[in-house]
Amino acid sequence: MNSAKVFEKLTLPNGSVIPNRIAKAAMEENMADADQAPSPELMQLYKSWADGEVGLIITGNVMVDARAMTGPGGVVLEDDRHLDRFKRWAETGRSRGAQIWLQINHPGRQMQANLGQKTFAPSAVALDLGKMSSRFAMPEAMTEDVIADVIRRFSRAAQLGEQSGFTGVEIHAAHGYLLSQFLSPLANRRTDVWGGPLENRARLLLEIVTAVRAKVSPGFAVAVKLNSADFQRGGFSTDDARRVVQMLNHLAVDLVELSGGSYEAPAMQGQSRDGTTLAREAYFLEFARDIKTVARMPLMVTGGIRRRAIADQVLDSGVDMVGMGTALAINPHLPRDWRLGKDVAPEHPPITWKNKTLASLANMAVVKFQLRRLSRGGSPVPKVSPLWAFVLQQAATAWRTRQYRRWIAQRSAPKSSITAASDLPAPRTN
Repeated sequence: MNSAKVFEKLTLPNGSVIPNRIAKAAMEENMADADQAPSPELMQLYKSWADGEVGLIITGNVMVDARAMTGPGGVVLEDDRHLDRFKRWAETGRSRGAQIWLQINHPGRQMQANLGQKTFAPSAVALDLGKMSSRFAMPEAMTEDVIADVIRRFSRAAQLGEQSGFTGVEIHAAHGYLLSQFLSPLANRRTDVWGGPLENRARLLLEIVTAVRAKVSPGFAVAVKLNSADFQRGGFSTDDARRVVQMLNHLAVDLVELSGGSYEAPAMQGQSRDGTTLAREAYFLEFARDIKTVARMPLMVTGGIRRRAIADQVLDSGVDMVGMGTALAINPHLPRDWRLGKDVAPEHPPITWKNKTLASLANMAVVKFQLRRLSRGGSPVPKVSPLWAFVLQQAATAWRTRQYRRWIAQRSAPKSSITAASDLPAPRTN
């Protein structure tokens, strides 16, 4: 086993170089400032990862539409009003040589109703979260004009990201958000050119990738985050994922990150809804090995990786990058520790609550608890009570929800160059 592979450089198809094979995968921080722009706390958090010698930093969700938020406190990039803050964010991420990519996203139907915005999705199909389903509104099916607006927004966000000094973007087409909804036959019941066979369900993703690539320079990385599967019976399957990667082979994509799941089946946390047993670590490696047989671009696997031996195993299997989230929230200097020969494997105690939806929310709350501590210059507390973290997160979310609703109500919103359809109801939705 090549134990040094973790610290080998990776040259992407566009010719740019990632200094090692460890990526800080996207985690949703919800740390925007009062303008929904990058905050000083966010800079401090990303400085921790840059100092920790990670090779690639992928930001948490950056929303392409202020009316379509994965959560309150999310960063929005739809015009050039706050590019100075985005430039500082990019400089912070690049300060030790890492590449930093914006993860650009639209939530579709995965946007909480209490944010007060109209929800859009491929079809009028509600989220099924049992007793918590009422937290999410029934979405409206997107019109052709709304779809065209979304495509413009993704490409404009990528263009603004490059102007700000980011080295790439990752288009989020996983975890049940808008593009993942289009790919899913459960969420996408359309009978037009955007629905039906996989080629049609993948059309929005492919058009967005094409539009983004047309707006940025050749050396700017364009990546896609894709579910290896939805882990729901009748949903987006591994065979579907393999075929989508074959479609992406022709579009100058620099990397595909494989993850899995959605709000309904949070496989990205090691849970599934279709009876699939996910390994304790490297959840999606088995699927990646299969997809690697057809992929012409580098692949990255994210999900549960926290030990050097597992990272080595992933890379030795032929996967090109190891993505880590929770482990780097607990120890942001993990890559440096591994390079120095320290055998560390950060983890939280497992959450074994019977209510799987609440357990999933508690798991995210525990991670966000660590991110908040890092953003204030503190140290993580891996053994924090999940109940305490959950209560704190609920309080913070309630406060940020009120802040967001005030902000969007007061927004004068002059017509932006990116949307001739800015008076359209907002499409909404990691």
